Amino acid sequence: MHMTKILIGAGCFWGIEEYFRKITGVTDTKVGYSGGHTLDPTYEEVCRGATEHAEVLQIIYNENIIILEDIIEHFWLCHDPTQLNRQGLDVGRQYRSVIFYFNENQKLLANESKKQQQLLLTDIITTDILSAKKFYLAEEYHQLYIHKRR
Repeated sequence: MHMTKILIGAGCFWGIEEYFRKITGVTDTKVGYSGGHTLDPTYEEVCRGATEHAEVLQIIYNENIIILEDIIEHFWLCHDPTQLNRQGLDVGRQYRSVIFYFNENQKLLANESKKQQQLLLTDIITTDILSAKKFYLAEEYHQLYIHKRR
């Protein structure tokens, strides 16, 4: 079994966690913050916009069951990558569309997928593809938020 991870931001992390945790081959999901400059940010600090962190989902997946290209395809489907610093009614830099990669292969696949996705869209994709930064686990009440409220 070969496990690997990627970090994605696609709006509010509650919804994308619920979306990805149901995908076969995804073995673990954790919501948190990445891409900012503050150490160990809190939800309130991120929401105020002072930290530059994005709400992100850490996805651990089994490459023997699902490949990165499929994870990225789901990423494009679960949000609108043409909305700058927002998703629907959620507005702010913390809701930006971003893929944080951990190695050159992930970077290459993410960039190629973005180019292919752009060919399908009229509006410009605003998704950033960046080297992974430190991942800060969000507060416990955010983990599996939607699942716990059913």
